[in-house]
Amino acid sequence: MKNTLTDRQKDILNFIEQFRNENGYPPTLREIGKRFEISSTFGVKRHLDALVKKGYIAVESNASRGISYLRHEFDNTAVKVIASEDIFTKIPIVGRVAAGTPILAIENIEGSLVIDPSFLKKSGEHFALKVRGDSMIDAGIFDGDFVIVSSRKEALNGEIIVAMVGDEVTVKIYENKVNKVSLIPQNKNYSPIRIDSKSDFSILGKVSGVIRLLN
Repeated sequence: MKNTLTDRQKDILNFIEQFRNENGYPPTLREIGKRFEISSTFGVKRHLDALVKKGYIAVESNASRGISYLRHEFDNTAVKVIASEDIFTKIPIVGRVAAGTPILAIENIEGSLVIDPSFLKKSGEHFALKVRGDSMIDAGIFDGDFVIVSSRKEALNGEIIVAMVGDEVTVKIYENKVNKVSLIPQNKNYSPIRIDSKSDFSILGKVSGVIRLLN
């Protein structure tokens, strides 16, 4: 016999399903609370706990969007449980990027960013770098931003790239004119970095996106 739901539990269950269908990921406790005017996350959790006990959802305690659907309210058929790592993609954070006066890059993974895979326009290897400095502000890249980088060793003119110059990592616009490479900042207070035959220079990848954390 199927466990029956209260009207409020049905509404919350339908909202979770609709939200996930529209956004590709489940709502947070606060988003559910806002939708149903429940002032505390504890109040939301009580409703979710009831849905868990009745076998409709599963909740990962360590994930802000860790709600998984277990069965459909109307036909009671099983639905594949989608774990959080299937919904989101983890992008490693590698060192810090010098945008402005270059700094020595730390060549180890400092953590990871969890993002919607639809944010990545192409398949392949990606990584994130934290920007330090203001030399790319006119391109919309600010101090403290995370740039999402698609790994590659070549670039086209006008692309924003992450490059290694000596032992330093920088983010700039790539320009190659008659085999003369320049890394162009997007701030009039900075000068281009000129690359010559003696430069220890390599392209690490193309910037495909920017993530900004708001305080």
